[in-house]
Amino acid sequence: MADRDAAFVGSIPENYDRYLGPLLFHDYADAMAARLDVRPGVRVLETACGTGIVTERLAARLAGHGSLVASDLNEPMLAYAGAKLRGARRLEWQVADGTKLPFDDRSFATVVCQFGLMFFPDKAAGVREAFRVLEPGGHFLVSVWDRLEDNPVPRITHETIATFFPSDPPQFYTIPFSLHDPAVVSRLLEGAGFVDVRWERLHKTGTSPSAADAATGLIHGNPVYAAIMERRAAALADIKATVARNVAAAFGDHPVRCPLRAIFFSARRPR
Repeated sequence: MADRDAAFVGSIPENYDRYLGPLLFHDYADAMAARLDVRPGVRVLETACGTGIVTERLAARLAGHGSLVASDLNEPMLAYAGAKLRGARRLEWQVADGTKLPFDDRSFATVVCQFGLMFFPDKAAGVREAFRVLEPGGHFLVSVWDRLEDNPVPRITHETIATFFPSDPPQFYTIPFSLHDPAVVSRLLEGAGFVDVRWERLHKTGTSPSAADAATGLIHGNPVYAAIMERRAAALADIKATVARNVAAAFGDHPVRCPLRAIFFSARRPR
């Protein structure tokens, strides 16, 4: 997960949270938190928590009835999340690699991983680690994006950026949408020992106050920004303006409303 294509550093965490949150993540975070089984004393682990968009909702759903450990390998993202949610009850932050978790066996009732598994260099190891730290009967809740073709705003961004790079265009946008086959994810879960593997596609609508705000998030809110700056920094303003124009043409402006599609999985460690 230390790959440069997945390095969320500098101003990226703030732009990710502010601009991409409502455009891509908020509705799915609500959906994930709603799936959490809450009971007194429950202990929950979130891996790849990023800027804490899901974390905030999980903590609110727990409402002090259980405890939450939010973890991420990327320290700048975790630091931003910690500052944003300072003072939240029974919430602990932990720098942790999802493929090598620093937690005891059978120590959590639920593990949550929203849109993080795609970034794990060893996805099977990440799933095995979730299984290891779950108590018998515990649940793993995980989501991945569906195909890039089924999420048109990221697709438009990816294709627009490529027009500015005749050879070797930035490829970041292929990474989050690389795990879209439910059969592949199901095999990973079953191979780790999980049972009762279930999945469903969820259609949501992302929003942004303007196409310009959306473009800020889509360019400045993820590692594609670094790739552009390294290869053709002088084109940054034109790239951003063209993304905004193309997004507005497809999904309106003031506000932007765009369709999204993701896949949610649930699985259980046998008792």
